[in-house]
Amino acid sequence: GGHFCKYGPEEVNDQVFDELELPPEIIHEVQSAWVLYTKSLDSRMAAGEAIYAALFEAAPNLQTLFKTPRAVMAMRFMDGITAILGSLQDPKALKVTVETLGFQHLHVDVTVPRSCIFRDAIVDLVAIELGGQFSNGANDGLRTVLNYIGGAFIFVKTNYAGRLKILATSWATANKRTQVVDDHEAGSAETIV
Repeated sequence: GGHFCKYGPEEVNDQVFDELELPPEIIHEVQSAWVLYTKSLDSRMAAGEAIYAALFEAAPNLQTLFKTPRAVMAMRFMDGITAILGSLQDPKALKVTVETLGFQHLHVDVTVPRSCIFRDAIVDLVAIELGGQFSNGANDGLRTVLNYIGGAFIFVKTNYAGRLKILATSWATANKRTQVVDDHEAGSAETIV
């Protein structure tokens, strides 16, 4: 497999979250493979359902992580992966997209082993659907992108969840103080009347 800076097809790197820069030919192969995968099934919904089924076939216990109905989840998988793969040419935009999805997944216990299960299930599914049309470059590129996503989700949770908790606590405290001031002003206004 090829190696692309801090990120590669083999391992999930959750220690850093930088921009992912893939060679243009790899980007093209990954995006082309994704378009072919999507077209290989009847619809985007069917493509998303296949991903959902592959994930939970690979690890049935992961189903408990998802509270959303299956059809909604299937479309979210498709929308998320399509948005990420669509911004591969723009590493800054890619990072923002992945980071945003990471914040949306703070409540999910994303781990390196679970990220690997997701990666393998998705890549294996695409490989089966595309057969000989799934190049080594597309395989390595897709694995690298999925590793990047998994690592980023873990990094965001590890590095930002604590800060968000402090912000939430500070916000609640500030709102309580405001409430006390409002109550006090309301009380003094009633006393005057």
